[in-house]
Amino acid sequence: MKINCVAIDDEPLALDIISEYCNNISYLNLLGTFTSPVESMDFIKSNKIDLLFLDIQMEQLTGIQLLNVIKSKPLVIFTTAYDSFAMIGYELDVVDYLLKPISFERFLKAVNKAYEKLQPEKSLSNEKMQVPPEFIKHDYFFVKTDFKMQKINFNDVLYVEGQSDYLKIVTEKERFMTLMNFKKIEEILPEEIFVRVHKSYIVSLPRIEFVERNRIKIKDQLIPISESYRTQFFKAIENKG
Repeated sequence: MKINCVAIDDEPLALDIISEYCNNISYLNLLGTFTSPVESMDFIKSNKIDLLFLDIQMEQLTGIQLLNVIKSKPLVIFTTAYDSFAMIGYELDVVDYLLKPISFERFLKAVNKAYEKLQPEKSLSNEKMQVPPEFIKHDYFFVKTDFKMQKINFNDVLYVEGQSDYLKIVTEKERFMTLMNFKKIEEILPEEIFVRVHKSYIVSLPRIEFVERNRIKIKDQLIPISESYRTQFFKAIENKG
């Protein structure tokens, strides 16, 4: 089942992120994006919309005011930078209330709620709610860093290093810190390119310069190979010929 959706937000960057997320979820069909709630009204009236991603604080009309003038209301997911409207969202019976910056995982959880409401007899499994296969077929991924969602190309990643509760993703030019565990990053990174070699390291196979005993050389970094991951690492090396 496809869910026809529309996104309305007066911040173009927010619309870009929602568009990227929608493109990576197979059952979402994003029909259009609007920076103006007034301009969106005719489109909503003349098209079958199942789900609306709606910002609350906008100049012409607030998201709440827009909902009040729509006769046939679709399901709504509020997207906002303000947590003060959470109670209003509850009163309006919206599907979910997403605070910016919105992570992909949180976005996916919200749209799965909408899916279940539209087709409750075909609820998605918990596995699908975590990371859809479509998300890892592209050549990039998103991580939350500070107050933004950072796009990173798989080919740019040298290695990932665990540091306490954070992961450090090291690329050719930059280093990104993100609050994510190894289980989650392993689900995102393609296994044909990346392999875990230590409790604190994941490396990109194409970026390895050489392997010497129990160490890997990538750029200026020497990365240890632990006994726990030694077998799977060398198996991955053998599979590459």
